[in-house]
Amino acid sequence: MLLSSTSKRFDSIGQLLTVTLIFLFVLALTYFATKLTAGLQKGRLAGSNVEILETFKIAPNKYIQVVQIGKKCFCYVVCKDTVTLLGELSMEDTAALNRAGTVSPGSINFKEIFDKLKKQQ
Repeated sequence: MLLSSTSKRFDSIGQLLTVTLIFLFVLALTYFATKLTAGLQKGRLAGSNVEILETFKIAPNKYIQVVQIGKKCFCYVVCKDTVTLLGELSMEDTAALNRAGTVSPGSINFKEIFDKLKKQQ
């Protein structure tokens, strides 16, 4: 009687260890598959002439993006279902943007840029 309860306990511990090892294997496999997919996507975008310089969230699912396409910069409003061009920006307007996609404090006055875009239309 004592022997059978001990063997059941070892069977339960063995099952727990087996399930844990399978879980860790699947977790590691998922991690490496994600890394591989990200590397392939990054390589595909590396030679692109399109670069997002800055993104600013104005509401849930609504963003203003400054995008450099070739040597020109454009300002877009990106919503859930639509993308709207606000206008083209001059290089002086985007000179304060650094390559990391952030703006140095006080370097760009959004109101001035927005007023220029409204005058262009």
